[in-house]
Amino acid sequence: MILTGDIGGTKVNLALFDIKQGIPRLSVERSYVSRDYPDLVHLLQDFLKETQPKLTHACLGVAGPVHEGRCQITHLPWEIDVRELQPLLGTDSVSLINDLAALACALPYLMPEELEVIQKGQGHPNGKIGVLAAGTGLGQAFLIPEDEGRFRVLETEGGQCDFSARNPLETRLRESLGQVSGRVCIEDVLSGPGLIRIFEFMKEQDQAIEPDWLAEEFEQEDPASVISRNGLSKKFKSCEQALEIFVSIYGAVAGNLALQMMTRGGVFIGGGVAPEVLSLLKSDLFLEAFRDKGKFREFMEQVPVKVVMNKRAPLLGAAYFALGENKIQ
Repeated sequence: MILTGDIGGTKVNLALFDIKQGIPRLSVERSYVSRDYPDLVHLLQDFLKETQPKLTHACLGVAGPVHEGRCQITHLPWEIDVRELQPLLGTDSVSLINDLAALACALPYLMPEELEVIQKGQGHPNGKIGVLAAGTGLGQAFLIPEDEGRFRVLETEGGQCDFSARNPLETRLRESLGQVSGRVCIEDVLSGPGLIRIFEFMKEQDQAIEPDWLAEEFEQEDPASVISRNGLSKKFKSCEQALEIFVSIYGAVAGNLALQMMTRGGVFIGGGVAPEVLSLLKSDLFLEAFRDKGKFREFMEQVPVKVVMNKRAPLLGAAYFALGENKIQ
C-alpha cells in the first residue's frame, strides 16, 4: 500500500493507494487544514491512527523546494525531513517531491474526461510538456519524454521569478505591490492571494466602496473564491476587473512557460483556481495573452493548452512516482 500526500500552505490531502496489476487504485482519502497542526508529524500521527495502513511506499508532494530529502514549506512554518518520517511510517521507501512535480507525474495517466481543452493546438506525441498551477502559491514544472513512454520531471521555482508588467495598468500594479514588499514576483500576482491583491489594487484605482454584502462574504468564505464568483457574475466591478487582469496574466505566464522549453506536447494548468474561472480561461482574454508572443505567435497557436480537472491528480502522480514510473531532476 502507498501513502501519498499533497502538502500545501492551506490544506493537506492524504491518500492510500492499493496496487493492482501495477496500477495504483485509490482506497482512502482525507483532507486536513494545514494550520491546525504544528507540523506534518502530528498530522500524520492522526491519519495513521485512524487508518492503520500497512505501507510499502510513501511519496509526499510538498509546496516548496526539496533538497536531500528535506523541505521547508513555502507558505507554512513546517520543515519536513524524510529521515524523521521513515520510522513513523514504518518504511524506508519514503520520498519527498515538489507538489508540481507530483502533478506532472500524473499527466501521462489522466483520462481525456479529466482534462478541459482550452486550445486544441497540434500537440507532438513526443513533445516536452509544461505544467503551471496557481493556488496558495504558483508552481511550475516540465515533463521531458524519455524511452518507453516514461518522463523526466524538471522541478522549478518559477513562481518566484520577477513579475514583468506588459502594459501601464500592470506597471501601476507592480509599483503598488512593490511599495509594500519591495520585489514583486509572479506568485505575488498569480495565485489565490495574488487575486486578492489585484482586487484591492483595482478597488483603490476606481475609488470603489466595498458593499456590505461583499464584506460579509469575505468574512464567511475564501476571499479569492468570492472575488472569482462575483467577477464571473459581474456583480461588483472591482471583482470583475481584478479577475480579468488575473486571467490575462495567467495566459501570459503560461505562454512564457511554453516558450522556455518549446513545449510542443502542451501546457497543462492545474491548481485550485483554474477550475473556478474555467469560462474565462476559455475566452480570448486568456488565449490572446497566451498567443501574444511576437514572431512566435504561430508556434503558440499550435501548443495544446488543457486544464486539469481531477483535483486528486497530485496524489495519483505521487503514487506513480513511488512505483518508479518517472524520474525527477
